[in-house]
Amino acid sequence: MKHQRITYLIIIPLTIATGLLARLKKQWFPDTVNLYLGDALYAFMMYYIISFLFPDKKSGYRAIAALVVCYCVEALQLYNAPWINAIRATLLGRLVLGQGFLYSDLVAYFAGVLAAFMVDRLWLCKRKMRD
Repeated sequence: MKHQRITYLIIIPLTIATGLLARLKKQWFPDTVNLYLGDALYAFMMYYIISFLFPDKKSGYRAIAALVVCYCVEALQLYNAPWINAIRATLLGRLVLGQGFLYSDLVAYFAGVLAAFMVDRLWLCKRKMRD
């Protein structure tokens, strides 16, 4: 279990770095991919944050929890009180809370959580085969 948590803890900053790098080097991917990649990676990261916090839960539970968190953060973007807009005006606030609600982000979140879930399941299957 401890080995799993360490792995999850390593994946989280790697995903953040990948997302930031992809935003800086937009020419690496077509515009359509760049439009959704950040949101998909955000959801991918959220899956592994949930996995780190709740490693004993089944992967399906962790996937649903990550998706719920992402959808709640997206829905929160509909709320525009001055205090939360001040947070969103900072770089960290913009990265964590986003800037504006888009239905297309919900699809990107689903794709990101699905990708993380599949990576996690494949990794788990390989571990079981080794043991």
